[in-house]
Amino acid sequence: MVVYCHYVILRIFFKYMLFPALKNDRLLRAARGEDVDQVPIWIMRQAGRYLPEFRELRSKHDFFTICQTPELAAEITLQPIRRFDLDAAIIFSDILVIPQALGMIVEMRPGIGPVLPNPLVEPKDIAKLETPVDVSLKLGYVGEAITLVRHRLEGKVPLIGFSGAPWTLMGYMIEGGGSKTMSKSKAWLYRYPLASKKLLQILTDAVIDYLIMQAEAGAQLLQVFESNAEYLGSELFVEFSIPYIREIASKVKAGIKQKGLNDVPMTIFAKGAHYGLEELAKSGYDVIGIDWTVDPVKARVAVGPNVTLQGNLDPCALYAPEDVLQKKGADMVKKFGTQRYIANLGHGIYPDMNPDHVRALVEAVHGS
Repeated sequence: MVVYCHYVILRIFFKYMLFPALKNDRLLRAARGEDVDQVPIWIMRQAGRYLPEFRELRSKHDFFTICQTPELAAEITLQPIRRFDLDAAIIFSDILVIPQALGMIVEMRPGIGPVLPNPLVEPKDIAKLETPVDVSLKLGYVGEAITLVRHRLEGKVPLIGFSGAPWTLMGYMIEGGGSKTMSKSKAWLYRYPLASKKLLQILTDAVIDYLIMQAEAGAQLLQVFESNAEYLGSELFVEFSIPYIREIASKVKAGIKQKGLNDVPMTIFAKGAHYGLEELAKSGYDVIGIDWTVDPVKARVAVGPNVTLQGNLDPCALYAPEDVLQKKGADMVKKFGTQRYIANLGHGIYPDMNPDHVRALVEAVHGS
């Protein structure tokens, strides 16, 4: 309740205080299909363990304490912007704050990653979820962090907000953490299709409210992570992922418009969904992120000329010597082209990466 009150006070205060004017709008222009003077680049997990300043702060605080403390989340969000000539910041948070908002315990265990000690086992467990969820009450700390960052960026670059997509969230909630097979979650799709769709709709409703709240707090682009799309295949993707992804785009954009906010572009990143690019192109998003296994030329053919592409350097390419890495960055831009394109990795940066190689990649993209 204290966090919610802080968020409400901030919203009232900043209602009468304009955000600083945006100085670098390349990301937003590229997302909308407008001309850019150079290719914009940001990096998934750019605020993370590969940065020594992140590790220093992380050593003093629990992961979710950082997420839930706006001052700390804002500081980590800004760290890579101070170091690199990136074209966007992305709010420091985690996709699993949605299950937390629904009443599930989520722990970040060292050497393991996220653990949900009491996963959903059978359909009757859906009744244990705290629904409907008031995201302003449960996740107001994310909105507060977004508002703080918008002001502290001083207009340097736009700020990205995000959420996990329903299928990906469902997977964690049933598997109890990460999985190499997603077999428990996929078993639900086959054994309990109606219950699966009920759960996916609960998550969809929460994600919609959450993303609208982020836009209201100041997020200038919204990305939806369908990180576990690779486990589905075309048939399951069309039935259990795309309908909810599409509903999120439609209702978030309508909700933003209804609140009188400026247009906020949306990105969908469905890792491993090479089989679903045509469907994604029709899902209502401005930008489609692709992973490193997808040929950019083939992706452009699949999605058509009216959608922006984002990606897709292999994260492991950052292990290469800097001269090799810079060539790979330049080659990537050549494949995508300089318009309707946002440079990124094909997934998140790894925690043992040398920060100097991030700088080399950014310079290569901007110089292409």
